[in-house]
Parts: sequence; structure tokens; C-alpha cells
Amino acid sequence: MTTDLTYETNKIAEFTERFINQTNRTIFLTGKAGTGKTTLLQKIVKSTYKQTVIVAPTGIAALNAGGVTIHSFFQLPFGGFVPDFNATFNESVRLESKSTLLRHFRMNNQRRAIIRNLELLIVDEVSMLRADLLDAMDWMLRNVRKINQPFGGVQVLFIGDLLQLPPVVKQNEWNYLRNYYKSPFFFDAQVIHEVKPLYIELEKVYRQADQQFIDILNNLRNNEITDKDIEILNSHVDQNFDATKHDDYITLTTHNADADKINREALDRLDGNVHRYDAEINGKFPEHLYPIEETLELKLGAQVMFIKNDISYEKNFYNGKMGKIIALSKYEVKVEFPAEKKIIEVEKYEWNNIQYNLNPATGEVEEKVLGTFVHYPLKLAWAITVHKSQGLTFDKAIIDVSKVFVPGQSYVALSRLRSLDGLVLLNPILPQRLSTNHEVAAYTQANDGSEDLEKSLIDGTYEYAHSALQRAFDWIELMNKWHSHKDSYKHQGAKSMKGKNLSWMTQQVQQIEGTMEASRKFRNQLTKLFHQKNTDLSFVEERVDAAYTYFFKTFDGILYSTLKKMAELQQKSNTKQYNEELEELDQLMTETIIRMKKAKQLIHAIVNDISLEKDQKWENEILAYKQGKIERVRQEMRQENATFDFDTDFIQIKTKTKKRETKKKKKKSTYETTLELLKEGKSIKEVSKERQLSTQTITSHCERLLKTEKIELRDLLDSKRINQLSDVFDEYEGGSLTDLKEKVGNKFTWDELKLYRASLIV
Repeated sequence: MTTDLTYETNKIAEFTERFINQTNRTIFLTGKAGTGKTTLLQKIVKSTYKQTVIVAPTGIAALNAGGVTIHSFFQLPFGGFVPDFNATFNESVRLESKSTLLRHFRMNNQRRAIIRNLELLIVDEVSMLRADLLDAMDWMLRNVRKINQPFGGVQVLFIGDLLQLPPVVKQNEWNYLRNYYKSPFFFDAQVIHEVKPLYIELEKVYRQADQQFIDILNNLRNNEITDKDIEILNSHVDQNFDATKHDDYITLTTHNADADKINREALDRLDGNVHRYDAEINGKFPEHLYPIEETLELKLGAQVMFIKNDISYEKNFYNGKMGKIIALSKYEVKVEFPAEKKIIEVEKYEWNNIQYNLNPATGEVEEKVLGTFVHYPLKLAWAITVHKSQGLTFDKAIIDVSKVFVPGQSYVALSRLRSLDGLVLLNPILPQRLSTNHEVAAYTQANDGSEDLEKSLIDGTYEYAHSALQRAFDWIELMNKWHSHKDSYKHQGAKSMKGKNLSWMTQQVQQIEGTMEASRKFRNQLTKLFHQKNTDLSFVEERVDAAYTYFFKTFDGILYSTLKKMAELQQKSNTKQYNEELEELDQLMTETIIRMKKAKQLIHAIVNDISLEKDQKWENEILAYKQGKIERVRQEMRQENATFDFDTDFIQIKTKTKKRETKKKKKKSTYETTLELLKEGKSIKEVSKERQLSTQTITSHCERLLKTEKIELRDLLDSKRINQLSDVFDEYEGGSLTDLKEKVGNKFTWDELKLYRASLIV
């Protein structure tokens, strides 16, 4: 049974990836706690070729998912949203209507370009997403993208468990919103009534193996808890349980103050001095995003838990694993796992605060790191709130749900445990404390996952191919922008810069106008082909290739001419505004050409059953296209004017800093980034300065690189120093470096000792 369920879950995960890459279906990926939703999210982000952005309702949720908050990405004001144009509100309530929200869509060209190019929007922790906020996102996407379809035609992947934390709505807001929404949950948003998400549920529970416990949790999810279930749970009540006399237990509480009090009192009971460790914060990393407290206070014997998974190949710990502090010094924290008789030295972890930018040379949505938060991924673990326990796994927990204040909290708390064997209840569980939200239960029961995934995938693939081709060969918005720009020449004198370029601009517009009728006819032909009973995709591919060849020649010439005109204007004074106007047209033209290229490759991949993934070689031509145009402009300008300044803003904007590789780069880990800089011959101190991280953090990167044989010790230290360290380590038998550091004093630094020890482990 377990094997069958595992196979079925893996099959569902594979289907989800294919739906993302081959269709435009809106999807709700859900599953019980511990079914691997986060793992699948990470896999999708790595594999999909689509322009992707990840958002979440809160800052911490966004940080953990590797994305940004909904409000920051969409530039939405805080407060509720009423999906109506003429709604009136009491001044004491912060609400927006469709008409007032439009005022907030005045974003810069960069932001608009990102949203125009967006293909996949991933919304994580969807249980907390309010229905009105989702409608506000939909309203913004339709307006900025100028596509009156749900989410402006963007594919949306919702991820989460509706039995986790619910949306937060103030009563004075709900007094207005209840006129538009049945509930505050995302599935009651008006846009969801237009486009019902494909409901995909991961079923194999990896956290629990105790079938009796799994059955109880399932009953709890479905509001079908029985007297027998409550009797089993309450058999674990021990009101006199003293957590201070038992190792490895963590108390789950419903309120922050209770958790803080338990942790503080437990730390104070320990003998010895408090060691304080401060986070290393660089760049822009606002306080509300801090994943843990800025200052970590520890003592020998402190009970701690890890709040991240070990990303090294050793996999020594996971998110929620508990241990005990056995060694502390200024540069060293060691944790013991008594049950495993294992000791590890804890390395610092790096969290990134990112924003999304558009690379103008390739049209690719890219991540830019604004700031980093580097700290030991540890928290005191005598107690934690139910809220902060989401996503964690515990072997043993003391649970008190007597103060439950929202439906579902009991489920969240209980589902953190691996089995009933590790459960201690401080008070008997009452049936009324186990309720789950009735709207959630009704929605879950209405979506039984019975949709035929095979048929849905085939139908969705055809629909996606049709819509992608239609959009690729529709450039009405582009035409309107060129016309609007041309109108600005009307009142310019013949001697003005625009006046001198009027004939050039007229020729550009005429060329685009000359393609409009052919474009309309081709799109009509596509519609007829896709509406046939048995669409011949091979014939569709032939027609697309022919259309691409016909239109590309014209558009390629217009783009090149525009780039060259911008380069020429760079040599003249008082042309900044004019150049910025042309730059917007250039960006739109680039997007149009790249859409055609991608659509051509998409239909080719579908016809030939080529896997659609991020690193497919067929993207090389697309990514290299704009760079090739820029290089050609450079060469011609050199020939025409040897004094042309090729380090102007124009060249910098278009090429960033260095020549871009034609192959799309994978997102590098922090260790890979450090490795690249070391391979360039930079020292640890130089890498530290360039990356704006402490030398201690870069040293920890080097330790891992040494252990994995990516570098050698001689890459970091000179031979004389290595020989001296060899003598020092003659009698070293492993374990803590504290005694060794006391022995050598200031003759060797902590970093040198750590690096040499790492080289011994290889």
C-alpha cells in the first residue's frame, strides 16, 4: 500500500510539472502537512522555462519560498479591496475600489516590463491569502498587461494547505467585504469563479508513518473526528509532565508570550555564561523580514532546533530537528544529537532578500539580491508557537491547545509530530477545540481530485499552444505605442531633434502598419486550425515557421534601426528624454520578437515531444538575439565614428557589465558564487569585500568547498603557513578547536585553524 501510494504521489508531482510547462492552467497544489509541497515548489522553479515570479502573503513566507511579498511585487496598498467601481466606505476603514486602486498602477517601465513578460506566478502559503487581495492582484494584472482575462493571461500556481493558518480580516473590513465574498479564503475570490483551478493533491505523507495517527489527522482535517479519536489523543495527557526533566521535547503554544517565557526561564536555569551571536546583515534587509532574532543567546546545554534543512551533502539536520549545545566559543557552535550519538559544528546560513528585474538584452525575468541575513540557523527549542511551527517536524512535543483561538490550530500543532509516541498533552482535548473551518471543509470535499489528469493535460497543451501563438503574433499594443510616440513629433520644429528624425519615425511606423493585416489573417487561420476536430500540429508548425520568417525580417530591421538611432543620439546633447522614449519602444519591440521566437520553439517542442525545461538548448538563440544586435551596432558605430564612447549608459543598460553567455545561467548557490571568485584568484578578504559578507562567512564557504574537493588548501594559504599548521595539528584528534586555539593563542587565527581542519576531512 505504501509503495503504491508513493508511486501515485510521484506520478501526481510529475503531472504537476508537465501542467506547468505544457499548459496555461491555473493550479491549486495542496496536500496534508509533510507531503512534500515545498520540495515540489523548488523543483518546479528549477525546471520550468517560463518567466517565473514567487510571491507570498507575508514577508517571512516569501523569504522561505525564495520570493517577495504580494504587496511589494504588485505595489498594492495595505488594506482591503472591494471589486466594484463605485463603492463608498467609512473613513475609518482602509479599503480600495477598482477605480481608486487604478491610481496605484503608475509604475515605472521596468516594473511594467516584468509584469508584461510574466508567464508563471507562484503564490505560496495560500491558506493566508485573502480573497479580496487575490482580486486586487487580478485587477492589476489585467490593467498592466492590457489583457482582459483572469490574471491577465498569466498562469498561476497556488500552493498551500488550507488547514494551515487562515487569512486575517478585521471585523470592520469584513462588514463591507461580506457583501462580495462568501468567505475570506482565496477560493471565494471573484476571479476564481471565472477560472476554477485544477485541484491537485499530494497524498503520500512523508512526515508520519504511524497509520493510526495519520487516520486521526485525516479525520481532523475533514471535520470527522470521532469519540474514539479523542480518546486515543487524550490517553497522552500528562498534566504534571515536567519538560525540564526530559530532553528533546518542545512545547507548542498558541501565543508568543508563552513561548518566550518558557524559553527564557529554561535558559536562565542553565549554569554558565550566555554567549551572544549577532546576525551579519548586508545591503537592504528590513527588520520585518528577519527569519530569526538578530541576536541569538545560547548557553552550554541549551536545547535548540534547526530552522533550515542542511544543504550540504551530509544532510546532518532538517527543518525542526532538535539537539543540545555542547560547545560554544566566539567562532564555534557545536550541537549534539544524543539519540544518534552524533556531534556537528553548525555553519551559518545565508538568507537573501530579492527583487525581480528584467534583463533588457534577453527579456528574461531575473532575481537581484538586495541584501543578505547571515546567521546560525538555530532557535531555542524548549517552546515555539503553533504559528511558527508550520513546516517543522518534531519527534517529541508537548502540546497545549487549551487556548486555541482560530480553527485549524489544533491540526497544525498535532501534525508537526512524526507519531503519537512523541505526544504529550498538558490538558485533555475538547471536541470544540478540534474544529476546522467549515468553508474549507466544504471546498475540499467539492474538489475530490477526480478530474482526468491525462485528458486535461492533452486539452491544456493544445489550448496553451493556441493562446501562445495568438499572443505572439498580435502586436496591436506595440502598434499603438509607436503611433502614440509618432504623434509627439507633430508640434516639433524642423530643426529640433525629433523634427530631424520625423521621416525616420514615419518609415518605422509604416513598416509595422504594413504587417497588421497579414498578422490578423494569420491569427484567424490559427483559430480555424485549432478549432478543427483533429488539429494537425505538424501543419500548424509549418505555418508558424512561414509566418515567423515573413514577420521577423521586418521587425528585426526595425529593432536594429531603433538601436542604431539610440546610439547616434547618445553622441548629441539634450537627448535624454528622447532616448528614453525610444528605449521603451525598443523594449516592446524586443519583447515582441522574443515572443515570436519562443512560440516558434514551443510548437516545435510539442510536435516533436521535446521536454520543455529551463536548460533546453533551443533557448540559446533567443537569449543571444538582442546581444547580437547590440554588437552589430557597436561595430558599425566604431567604423563610422572612432571617437564614439562605448561605455555610455546605453551600452551599459543593454549589456549590463560583461558579455552575457548565450546559454541561460542556472541560479548559483552562495557557495558557487564564492568558488567562482576564488577561481579568479581573489583572496578570502577580497571575496568578502566584493560579496559584502564577513571573512568569517566566506571562510565557512571555503570549509565546505574544501570538504567537497572543489578547492585545495594551497588555493587559500601559502605553503609555509600550511606546514606550520601541519605541526600544530599533529596531535589533533578531532572535535572542538577551542582547546587548540587556546594553545596556539594569536599565532594562528580561527579561520586558519578551521580551513586546515576542513582540508583534513577530505
